[in-house]
Amino acid sequence: MDKPIEPVMPRTLVEAHEVLAGVRPGRLAPLAAWLAYYQRSAALYAEIAEIDRGRHHESLYWADQQRERLKEIQAQIATSEEQRGT
Repeated sequence: MDKPIEPVMPRTLVEAHEVLAGVRPGRLAPLAAWLAYYQRSAALYAEIAEIDRGRHHESLYWADQQRERLKEIQAQIATSEEQRGT
């Protein structure tokens, strides 16, 4: 009987890119799915910056990029809620 495969924490920037590409929402996914994705991405890249020291600055760059996208998604959500009157 095969044991279920446990997810492995990425240890390098390349592995983090691969993991995040595999869980990236589809283009038409709701904003909430994108919000969760960018939160996860920013956190993972920040963690990778501490693990993959050879790619420390590049990982921090990616973490910052994901945080910027996160802010954009949060603004879109706030705007849509204002337009709906909630």
